[in-house]
Amino acid sequence: MVNAASLRTAVPFHDSFSQMKRDLDFLRMAYRMHKLIGDVTPETEQLVADDFETSADKFAANVAFRFEGGLTTYAEFDAQANRIAHWALAHNLKAGDRVALCMENCPDYVAIWVGLAKVGVVTALINTHLDGDALRHCLTISEASHIIAGATRDKAVTEASATMDGPPQVWTWGGEHGEDIAAMLPSLSAERPSRDLRAHLRGKDDCLFIYTSGTTGLPKATKITNSRLQIMMRTFIAPCYTGPRDRVYITLPLYHATGGACGIGQALMTGASVILRRKFSATAFWDDVVDEGATSIVYIGELCRYLLNQPVHPKERQHRLRTGFGNGLRAEIWTEFRERFNITNLVEFYGATDGNVNLMSIDGTVGAVGRIPKWLKARFDHVEFVKYDLEKEDVVRGEDGYVIRAAANEVGEMLGRMSDEEFEFAGYHDPKATEKKILRNVFEQGDRWFRTGDLMRKDEDGYVYFVDRTGDTFRWKGENVSTSEVSNALSRVEGIATANVYGVEIPGTDGKAGMAAITLNGDVDFESLHYNLSNSLPAYAIPIFLRIQREADTTGTLKFRKVELMKEGFSPDLVDDPIWMYHPERRQYVPFTQDRYDSLKSGAFRF
Repeated sequence: MVNAASLRTAVPFHDSFSQMKRDLDFLRMAYRMHKLIGDVTPETEQLVADDFETSADKFAANVAFRFEGGLTTYAEFDAQANRIAHWALAHNLKAGDRVALCMENCPDYVAIWVGLAKVGVVTALINTHLDGDALRHCLTISEASHIIAGATRDKAVTEASATMDGPPQVWTWGGEHGEDIAAMLPSLSAERPSRDLRAHLRGKDDCLFIYTSGTTGLPKATKITNSRLQIMMRTFIAPCYTGPRDRVYITLPLYHATGGACGIGQALMTGASVILRRKFSATAFWDDVVDEGATSIVYIGELCRYLLNQPVHPKERQHRLRTGFGNGLRAEIWTEFRERFNITNLVEFYGATDGNVNLMSIDGTVGAVGRIPKWLKARFDHVEFVKYDLEKEDVVRGEDGYVIRAAANEVGEMLGRMSDEEFEFAGYHDPKATEKKILRNVFEQGDRWFRTGDLMRKDEDGYVYFVDRTGDTFRWKGENVSTSEVSNALSRVEGIATANVYGVEIPGTDGKAGMAAITLNGDVDFESLHYNLSNSLPAYAIPIFLRIQREADTTGTLKFRKVELMKEGFSPDLVDDPIWMYHPERRQYVPFTQDRYDSLKSGAFRF
């Protein structure tokens, strides 16, 4: 029998008290979150559009958006969304139809997809950095009959869609290419359309397509159902303690889930205000935060590092910020960011737009993206960490054929169980792409698990830490980069025979920069190569480094070797091959010399 004295002998009192407090805090937060999302199911009749209308009725006079000197109340936002709904009805759009949206951040961006959701139309949110083939691909797989493009994107959208089979109609929002939808909205009704138009829909029905890069080479359209979107929009209300008097500062693109779903939802589901910026600016960040009275921010790790790299700003500690949430905040800058800018509560989370695993760190443990306590494991059995072979780029199976679980503190791939319950993986628009993310017969015959593609580590206390991406993608500038997409673009360049693409770390930056080991079969104009690649790749996907090899390094089955190349990186001490580097000031590739290597390590180059 264990008595109090033996417990004190086994575990120091302050340690046991600290653990008890931590677990109680965890339970309180879990309860608060359950109250917010516990009613969300695939069969729910309450849809995202209903949630927005409920907020609009409850907080009609509150300011929903603060944007470029203008204010938009909840009532005004709802009226604009209603006009969009009536525009859709006027053009014979009905529930299940699709409209593509390619537009810079502004309040009307949200009003457009909310208005379309009021009549059941699915909106495909297109990355505004895409051009050419990638843009055409995203528009094509959306199967949209109409495209709404912002004034800075309508020309690119018009050009990309012109060669599509049965090209969709392009509408511009105040631009010159396409019919001006913004000009016609004032003549449309601001009254809500009948709810009967969406009454047959349920939580399991699609609301948005959000695109993510994957191993197929081009962006994939992830299906975001109403119930999934509701969870995204409500999740951060509890840990950020958001209420009607808060002001949430969003500088991330609204076509991404973190800013466009989680950030927007955190504010507009609670009566708070969104302080919206067209795009992130490190130099204007603290002026906006202080002048607009922000109480919360939405971040990614790259944003935090950009701010730390800025000179001291006179307003960086004069703010009202008390909280923020996001992902990718690396352990090495976590404490510095929090202390320099005096933000007491940071909620780091793990989640992928296309995934079924979501974790959250609520107690500020440095580097942790979430926690799965041992006593909660029985209720959290939809997440597992399994051994992963970096050389074979696959999970490790035992003699019985089943996958082997990773031990505590052992790095392994994180998997999410697939079932018919709330953690179901909705999949992509392309069934083949969906199938590639499913791992079968993992722990028993017939079971199915979603492959996150992320290497993670869970310690003895249940804290989970992100380690790296597996295989064919890496993250740079807040975007997922597909190695096969970059490889294909390089291989189309005259003079390049093969291209093996991977990510490498640059000191002082987040994520991994692109590097390609290439072989040549002719002359290559390296000075103009970066410009030429920009015609087929978004800026974030163009490699920073090019390593020129005499022969491609392959396995016996002719697969490119990457592990050793990634270890060697661009170090002159490890690499004898010539290397070219993208020079951010010259905007072209230049030979990578020892002097440039030293400058890179000192932080002289800003990518």
